[in-house]
Amino acid sequence: MAPATRYPAGRSHPGHALFAQFAYPPNELGYCGPQDAGALLRAGGQTVTVAREFDGAWPYLQAIADCAGVADPLDVEVVRSYWVGGPRLGQVDAAMLLDRLRSAFAGQVTGLLADIDAQATVLAHHSFHVCVVYPWVRFLDRDPATPLRVLQSCRIRWGTVVSVDTEHVMLESPPLTFGTGRLSLGDPATERVRWRRDGISLTAAPRSGDVVAAHWDWVCGPLTGTEATALMTATQSTLDLVNTARMRS
Repeated sequence: MAPATRYPAGRSHPGHALFAQFAYPPNELGYCGPQDAGALLRAGGQTVTVAREFDGAWPYLQAIADCAGVADPLDVEVVRSYWVGGPRLGQVDAAMLLDRLRSAFAGQVTGLLADIDAQATVLAHHSFHVCVVYPWVRFLDRDPATPLRVLQSCRIRWGTVVSVDTEHVMLESPPLTFGTGRLSLGDPATERVRWRRDGISLTAAPRSGDVVAAHWDWVCGPLTGTEATALMTATQSTLDLVNTARMRS
């Protein structure tokens, strides 16, 4: 008999569960968060303590919460804004966010963080962290294959489920491309993404035709039409910012 599917802990706290859904994929790979990746799935009331170990995400969550007048950085709308997007991103003051990020990541090698000014459209969104704060964007002109692969996998991407098997889906999604010095979204292509392994899933079983979010090798969960549009909008805004900053640097 197949083991029962386990979902992220924190069903009584939707923001905790949502954070775990999106944060687990890179944590499982050892890229961020605690060494014990399973901690996210069983954290329960300790989710805040675990989430603080994601030093890449936490400053953004705090900034969104502060500017929205929300006490809890793991409020579900705050968490959704960071990973997916939405109107609360427009409430975050760009100068304040840049100051916080430059302080939080002082002494670390970053990408374009030092080249962005407060007049730009700076979003407290995961795409900004991936494409601006992480250093990979600086390596695109040398040999784009590896940095492009990392940027593509690390960003939250949207796609339509084409088919489903016991552990994977075939997902049709526009990939990140690099040409003539610009980062862009290409024509939709099909990729194989995991939705379940060893009884662990971050979401209920997807169905063909579902629009879902993916992070690294995992399906994180379904997206409504509004959420998919918000994710597309935030991602494109970040790509526009990156391309402009690269031209100036």
